[in-house]
Amino acid sequence: MPETAPPAAKSKLTAFLVVLIVVLYLLDQTTKWYIVLNFPYDWATDMCLRIDRVIEGSTIMDFNIVRVHNTGVAFGTGNGTAWAPFLFLGVQVAALIWLYRLYRRGFFCTTMLKYAWALITVGVLGNMTDRLVQGFFRPGAEALGFFQNLINGYVVDFLDFSFPWLDHYHWPSFNVADSCVCVAAALFLISCFTMPGEKEKAKDKA
Repeated sequence: MPETAPPAAKSKLTAFLVVLIVVLYLLDQTTKWYIVLNFPYDWATDMCLRIDRVIEGSTIMDFNIVRVHNTGVAFGTGNGTAWAPFLFLGVQVAALIWLYRLYRRGFFCTTMLKYAWALITVGVLGNMTDRLVQGFFRPGAEALGFFQNLINGYVVDFLDFSFPWLDHYHWPSFNVADSCVCVAAALFLISCFTMPGEKEKAKDKA
């Protein structure tokens, strides 16, 4: 929907996008906390002690529900490094500010781009919340200071896929927030090759 659309239409779309962000954010956090509360974790070896095998023995893919602590970024990049908590938390805060400013300036000028903005906002918010909160729930966190617990934050991943037909290739574990970022990236890519439809143009002229 172009930025020159009627104010009422723009307000309605913006309200819907806010609701979408809230719903997906709550879904992301709810699923992560379900994993944290129901999947025991061996902190000494950094291993999940429970694996729910949803699809097993298929020639196409295997799908498991697990518990993975990711201190890196999407799909495990930088996981386990000392610099990751500092860098990626800072990047996420900067990304949220940047996305908000771009939206206010009308950079996301079509309906597809606005949906992409909403989804990537969910992705950043969801994983940033983990980094800010999860470190305070580690064993022994009560004996550590605020900043140490903040540094110990991590992102909870739990969707685990492998593909037997690709020599049992294992896709890095991910979560709802990561999925939102991937869909947003696809929408951004599609928007590069598409123009606003005729119906949207007609609405713009009305």
